[in-house]
Amino acid sequence: MSLPVLKLKRGEDRRLRAGHLWIFSNEVDTAATPLTRFEPGAAVQVHSDRDQFLGFAYVNPRTLIAARIVGRDADYPLDGSLLVHRLQVALALREKLYREPYYRLAFGESDGLPGLVLDRYGDVIVAQSGTAGIDRLGGEVEAAISKVVGECTIVWKNDSGARELEGLALGVSSAGEAKIPQEISVREQGVPFVAPLAEGQKTGWFYDQAANRERLRRYLAAGARVLDVCSYVGAWAITALKGGAGSAACVDSSATALEYAGRNATANGVSIQAIRDDAFDALKSLQEQGARFDVIILDPPAFAKRKKDVPQALAAYRKLNQLAMPLIERDGILVSCSCSYHMPAEELASGIQAAARHSSRFVQLLEVAGQSPDHPVHPAIPETRYLKSFFCRVTRE
Repeated sequence: MSLPVLKLKRGEDRRLRAGHLWIFSNEVDTAATPLTRFEPGAAVQVHSDRDQFLGFAYVNPRTLIAARIVGRDADYPLDGSLLVHRLQVALALREKLYREPYYRLAFGESDGLPGLVLDRYGDVIVAQSGTAGIDRLGGEVEAAISKVVGECTIVWKNDSGARELEGLALGVSSAGEAKIPQEISVREQGVPFVAPLAEGQKTGWFYDQAANRERLRRYLAAGARVLDVCSYVGAWAITALKGGAGSAACVDSSATALEYAGRNATANGVSIQAIRDDAFDALKSLQEQGARFDVIILDPPAFAKRKKDVPQALAAYRKLNQLAMPLIERDGILVSCSCSYHMPAEELASGIQAAARHSSRFVQLLEVAGQSPDHPVHPAIPETRYLKSFFCRVTRE
């Protein structure tokens, strides 16, 4: 059966031909193909104003991003076979990159699977659907995962804010009769960790910083004192301790996160100091105590979730860095991160510099890093490049 057509206005096909996968509602010729006639998540074929086939997509008439392209070959519609192919290609990359099965298996648009994120924790796959189209394809996605990965437990952790924008319900569930694990196990650089699943952040872990945690090791002097701010379950701190640091403190507002950080430290034969507090308040308190560190990592949640949040977010990033710098020893390292796509790297760098000037510090940017390679960037979709991690040397003026 032929799929219904979603027709674009004149000239609105240029961005798609350049490789982008999103179609905005104001780009649709609603006189020819009214969006209201489509069910959320329905499969369509996208045509230009001259009725040229542009690709297969799924649609959501309720959202600003009205449709997302999933394939451009007219011979391969959106079905289970296409999902299997996409996952096979995605898996081939990850198996080249990692010796053990702990990685982001699928990263949405960058893997030709818009709206779908899959994180692999050994034989547990935690899936996140951010769109009505992926929700509709849930059964086919599960079948494709099982065919490509083999026997595994599949958990849908559909609790992200992106779902609310799509008008979708939030919740955590499992495929089939599988029981939802309370926690997931991870191995990163040979170091074992555990993290909460249903109650955890994202899918339970932050694979996007894995390469940067490995990068940190080159900056660690033997016996370094480390402060991990917004630590979650202690990945940065424990990686540093396993890499030769002498001590580490973890700051987080979540008691559960710090409990897991303590468990992870014990399992790895190291110890951490747990500080349960707001990041800003903790840094102020440490200043009052006269604390000093050789390495400080600032890895806060996204301060700018929307473009209009950028000015306020920049002020928050600047303040966080400004509070951290007086705590850094005379010749120390600051790792300052932002996972906000809307926060440009140049703006974050300017915020770090402004914080340095206010603190009478001199900052040198040593490396500007992004997300790990299991989060590949789609060159035509800037939104897939979101993580910024600045490795800085901080000295006194």
